[in-house]
Amino acid sequence: MKTVLITGANGFVSWYLIRDLLQKEYTIIATGKGASRLSFTNPNLIYETLDFTDENLVLAIFKKHQPNLVVHAGAMSKPDECELNREAAFLTNASGTKHLLKAAALYKSYFLFVSTDFVFAGNSLHYKEDDLLAPVNYYGETKKLAEDAVQAYPFNWSIVRTILVYGKPMSGRQNILTLVANALQKGEPLKIFSDQTRTPTYVEDLSGALVQLLEKRSNGIFHISGTDAVTPYQMACAVAEHFGFAIAKIENVTAATFQQPALRPPITGFDLTKAATQLSYKPTSFNGGLQKTFEV
Repeated sequence: MKTVLITGANGFVSWYLIRDLLQKEYTIIATGKGASRLSFTNPNLIYETLDFTDENLVLAIFKKHQPNLVVHAGAMSKPDECELNREAAFLTNASGTKHLLKAAALYKSYFLFVSTDFVFAGNSLHYKEDDLLAPVNYYGETKKLAEDAVQAYPFNWSIVRTILVYGKPMSGRQNILTLVANALQKGEPLKIFSDQTRTPTYVEDLSGALVQLLEKRSNGIFHISGTDAVTPYQMACAVAEHFGFAIAKIENVTAATFQQPALRPPITGFDLTKAATQLSYKPTSFNGGLQKTFEV
């Protein structure tokens, strides 16, 4: 039996990853800061409360379970919160990753780190895995620091960078599509910006890629995203059309309208050649992912 420890287990992506891994021969040690919000009951699933910014707690959990695989999906991931609370962001995203790597090394565990497109400056729809990192905000900087630490890990490791993940929020965590749908259904005013472009990632595509990496214990950096380049405004309009709401209910603005503390990279998309070649990765279209997100 393979034992995998997952951080951020109450998060959006981890719900799908745990669901998918439970269909295979894994013992799962799901960890999160608070009580479990997972809807699964399975003899192969164990939940542990863990603050991975505490090195001693991390070492104790690893000693107890001795995982041979680790998926580090937990993070302080809201850019504005990271910008305003830099110490907490550094402790969580940089120091916390180092604590996990130190503990994982004791058991020579395979270490899989979930990262972000925000490590890039934001001027390409075709970023390759070895392109220059140049984050424009502190969130991206802390994830870059974490990536540097992962790449210094002496045993097998991989880094998955992904972009604006969306899908059905089974863990209760909302995403851009569901937030827009909820606002439209309540008749709330919406201002959505159109001066940033992403290639958003359908959550089940990302989970499937993570499972592939664990199964193969693949090494290196992998880019996982969709291929359709859209702005947040276009995404919101697609949601409105799906539910039959007038697009006029959504005001088209620029990001400057919101005076956000953290800058955002203006354009990010990935070259998916490596994922397609090594993982047989085939992303869901944005329209296809939208339909799946709102399936009853």
